[in-house]
Amino acid sequence: METDIFIELVGKELAGAAPGSPLYKRLKSAIEAAIRCNALRAGAALPGERVIADAFSLSRVTVRKALALLDEEGLLNRRHGFRTEVGSRVEKSLSTLTSFSEDIRARGLTPGCVWLSKQISRPSPAEMMALGVAGNVNVVRMKRVRTADSVPIAVEISAVPVRFLPSPDLVGDSLYEALEARGFLPQRAFQRMRSRAASEEDAQHLNCDPGAPLLMTERRCFLGDGQIVEYCETRYKGDVYDFVFELQR
Repeated sequence: METDIFIELVGKELAGAAPGSPLYKRLKSAIEAAIRCNALRAGAALPGERVIADAFSLSRVTVRKALALLDEEGLLNRRHGFRTEVGSRVEKSLSTLTSFSEDIRARGLTPGCVWLSKQISRPSPAEMMALGVAGNVNVVRMKRVRTADSVPIAVEISAVPVRFLPSPDLVGDSLYEALEARGFLPQRAFQRMRSRAASEEDAQHLNCDPGAPLLMTERRCFLGDGQIVEYCETRYKGDVYDFVFELQR
């Protein structure tokens, strides 16, 4: 992001802020407002603390406190020794079965992926159990980094029996679109969630620190007749993805 653009956007918000509140809260609210209206896009880099402080005649302590609050709320991603970026938190409801691409588009972002591997192979023991297939039945296994506006959000590994998807080349950015085109769109799913620490490989793909908290899901997807069409393991960055539950008595 150009520094001049950031200063202009945040300066306008600061000019309209109500006086009386602490300066760091006013700065925090000004940056937050620019993020909420998408004037500051996900993944955009912010100027350094000194630049922000000089631009608005604030102390670096004031700037640091404002950025720390935004980081705690997931609106910014800050890593020691690295630049500060606008975050891209995504909310996903667990009451409906939707694809990653559908979730991202629903929030006005552009879904994408970086393919790590596509192959046809024998299933692993975990895939055999999850998909209910024998060891001599081929599956299409796809590993990719899922992105929102080109920002990495998750690492995803999907396995689909070849009777539903004969070739990985049929999949573009959305596996569900490829399955729907063949008449095998999942209708329900069973999902398990747990936390895990980012491995060195995860950290490389997700631009996070090794050991950073990830939220991992394991999902089995079913057709209307009960056939298991997909087994998927996804590792989400904990600072950008929120799972939302609706509870009723």
